[in-house]
Parts: sequence; C-alpha cells; structure tokens
Amino acid sequence: MDTLTVSAKMATAKDFLPINGTDHIELYVGNAKQAAHFYKTAFGFQSLAYAGPETGVKEIASYVLQQGKIRLVLTTPLESEHPISQHIFKHGDGVKVLALWVDDAYKAFQETTSRGAKAYMQPKTMKDEFGEVKISGIYTYGETAHLFVERKNYKGPFLPGYKEWKSNYNPSETGLLHVDHCVGNVGWNRMNETVKWYEDVMGFVNILSFDDKQINTEYSALMSKVMSNGNGYVKFPINEPAEGKKKSQIEEYLQFYEGEGVQHIAVATKDIIKTVRELKSRGVEFLNTPNTYYEDLQNRVGKIDEDVASLHELGILVDRDDEGYLLQIFTKPIEDRPTLFFEIIQRKGAQSFGAGNFKALFESIEREQALRGNL
Repeated sequence: MDTLTVSAKMATAKDFLPINGTDHIELYVGNAKQAAHFYKTAFGFQSLAYAGPETGVKEIASYVLQQGKIRLVLTTPLESEHPISQHIFKHGDGVKVLALWVDDAYKAFQETTSRGAKAYMQPKTMKDEFGEVKISGIYTYGETAHLFVERKNYKGPFLPGYKEWKSNYNPSETGLLHVDHCVGNVGWNRMNETVKWYEDVMGFVNILSFDDKQINTEYSALMSKVMSNGNGYVKFPINEPAEGKKKSQIEEYLQFYEGEGVQHIAVATKDIIKTVRELKSRGVEFLNTPNTYYEDLQNRVGKIDEDVASLHELGILVDRDDEGYLLQIFTKPIEDRPTLFFEIIQRKGAQSFGAGNFKALFESIEREQALRGNL
C-alpha cells in the first residue's frame, strides 16, 4: 500500500526542468474585447497589457488581464483565414497555451524536445525598451501547448510587442491569488500515454490516481491521474472517460470541444466564502450542491474553521486528506459549449483534489448534462 503523502511524492519528481509557476494562460476566443469585459466584470481581473493593430500587430488582438499572480491572455484573430480562426471554429473558446515560468527557456526546449516533445515554438528572444524575454514551446495533449517563458531580464507590462493597457472601467478584484492546477481531458485509453509523456518529457511525477471505481455515479464514470513538478508549483490532473450507463462529462467535453483540451482552470483564494459570495453577486454561475451533502459534513471531514451554514448557502464543498483540508466549488461552463469552466479552491493544508467530493460534484454536473440533453 502506498502511504506516501502528496508532498512526499512531489519530492520524487525528476527536476531537470525547474519551473517557478504558471506564467500565463492564453485562451483563443471569438471576441477578445467582449471576453475581457466579462472577466473584468464577473471575476475581477484587472487590465494589464494589449497587443493589436494599434501596437503594430496586424493579424490578431490580445488583451492581458491580471489578478494576484494569475495572468489571462485573450486572443482573437482579425481574419477568417488566420489559423486561430480555424481553431476557434473547431473548438470554440478555450485554452490554447499553458505558459510556464522558467529560468532558462532555451534549455527547457532542449530538455523536453530531446525527450520526445513536439516543437510548438522554436526558441527565440524578443526585445523592446524594457529588456528581453526568451520563449519556446512544445505541444502537450490535443492542440494545447506549453510555452516556456524566461523573463528575468524584462521590466515591461507583459511581453515585448504588448503595451500597457489603461482602462477607465476597473471593477474591484474578488480575491483570486494564483493558478492552483489546470485539468486536461484526453480521449479513450489516452490517459496512461499522457501521464507517461509528462513523466518522460517534463520530469513530472504522478502524485494521485483515481479509477472508475472511485469516480462514478449511477450513470457515468471517469479516471484521473494528477501530475506535478517537483516543487508542486505546477499540477496537471489528466482525465479520461470510463464506461458507464450514459455519457460521462468527459465524453461530453470531447464531443463539444471536438478533441482533447483543458477542461478547467483552478484558481486559489484565501477566503473562499468571501470570494464566492462576490462572484455570485457579479453573475458567475456555480454548480448546485444538494442539501443532503451538508447533513453529515462535519462527521465526514472533521473540525473546520468555516461556518457550515455559509458553506451550505453558497454550495461550497469540503474534503480532507492526511495534510489538512480544502474547500472548493466549480462554475458552470463559461461559454455555450459545455467545455471550459473554473474551480475556486482554498487549501488549508490539504494537497489533494477533493476525492471525497467527486460523487456529489459529478452528480451535479450530470444534472446540468441532462438539462442540455447530453447525458
């Protein structure tokens, strides 16, 4: 029996690729200007930088938003024949790039491609009056890419080619701090292959595994493995569908995204009750949790600091592991295709991912699937 804690497993990673955290997440969207307004209004992100025709970039427009250490880049093509237009036509709005902050982008490219990674962007150095940034990139599952960003010699707002974006419309932040993890959905019998890719190419370690006996409801099931780098700053759970009576949420995602991709972005907060209350007041929609979930909550998870009535009111879930407990809640999909969504998470020692909440969560997702006619 494996008795190592999650933290102990992280320490076994082959750290030939030092990663300091998530640099940014780039989404390809149909209308970046409107998407930026949504993320500012609903989630409290702040204007940071812009690139487009006004800055000398002719084919795309990109808006960069920031809250805490989270940077979102929203990119729209300006011509129908642009490759990004084809990506959006197939997948809808979604995550294209999971960019990682590294000390040496050229070395990261050499280390990963020499271990079998397919090149997404050859190493290059970009310069402007604020200094230089070195970047390179590789493909991971589906059409998703990891960009390696080395910015130790740069003082600008984001990257060369971007200008500071000042706006008169600046809703307040909602307490979001950093990216906790990003979850990818892969196709049938593709999880183990993807896990091995992260182990061999990135030096990551599998810190948690869940099979279809642990993650199932009356109707559907899935399997999941969590990959982490050595310091735990970057974690990528990988989901794969499993056989069930009806269509699982992973199958629904794969159908409507038309391929493998990022299912959700988990962002951390220090006060989930305050954050979720604020997000709800701004129109962010969350999955509903049945009242019965809270009837025996404290007996299941032990003593917690939060008021159970407030958790019940907001639909926040709680789970415990050997290192503490966590609180989490999931939004509904943030676009019309039932694909990308967000998780809000507060960790109080726990390094796991809410295994005790899987059944309640997936039953809630299935209720939404049934309303869409996709269960």
